Amino acid sequence: MPNRVAVLSDIHGVLPALEAVLAEPDVITADRIVLTGDIAAGPQPAQVLDLLTGLGDRVTWISGNADRELVEYRRGRRDTFPDPIAPWAAEQLREDQLDLLASLPRSLSLSVSGLGEVLFCHATPRDDEEVVLVDSRLDRWKEVFDGLDAGIRTVVCGHTHMPFVRLAHGRLVVNPGSIGMPYGRTGAHWALLGPGVALRTTHFDLGAAAARLGRESSYPGIAEWADYFLNARATDADALAAFAPRDGRDPDP
Repeated sequence: MPNRVAVLSDIHGVLPALEAVLAEPDVITADRIVLTGDIAAGPQPAQVLDLLTGLGDRVTWISGNADRELVEYRRGRRDTFPDPIAPWAAEQLREDQLDLLASLPRSLSLSVSGLGEVLFCHATPRDDEEVVLVDSRLDRWKEVFDGLDAGIRTVVCGHTHMPFVRLAHGRLVVNPGSIGMPYGRTGAHWALLGPGVALRTTHFDLGAAAARLGRESSYPGIAEWADYFLNARATDADALAAFAPRDGRDPDP
């Protein structure tokens, strides 16, 4: 049973942000690093995957919807994307990297000291695109927890790029936020588990990171992409307004 687990979600192919988090002392000394999906869909997909695979068995991988979509695109099962950078990112990946992404589980459980059995997933335990938010109603959480083993008292998810911790039907729900595409505030957001839960933010030189992306990524719109996402131009209010209709809530009267 690991004592400390670093949870990294929604890296989205941003190598400088990932490197900054991996250099954190609490990540270096963590017993396990768990990736909760959307790892590669971004400006440096192959480089991010190479860095993470180089860490070996310390890393536990989970697929996100964007990872699945990269594989579907390259293997002829999809021809459109909601994210304009994704088709370009898919073309950057080697076959061995596609095989890795295709092999990843949608969820897994792990015993963590102080928290017991923890379920890790990308969006919800049952779906890699479903939306739940910090203010989702309890009936919604009951829906997404349906069928979950009663022994799982903590659920860790990503997908919406905004960090939070809340209780829902007696379960602790943790979203670490996003490493590479934060909404609401700048920095690379992640979580440290064991024996409790700590939401963490790693600050790094955003200007230097944007300049590096401009040098190292061949994505045609890299300057605009880096400015928008590294500087968290989308506020938390913007993101919540965009996501809210997808969590099943009733529209405002």
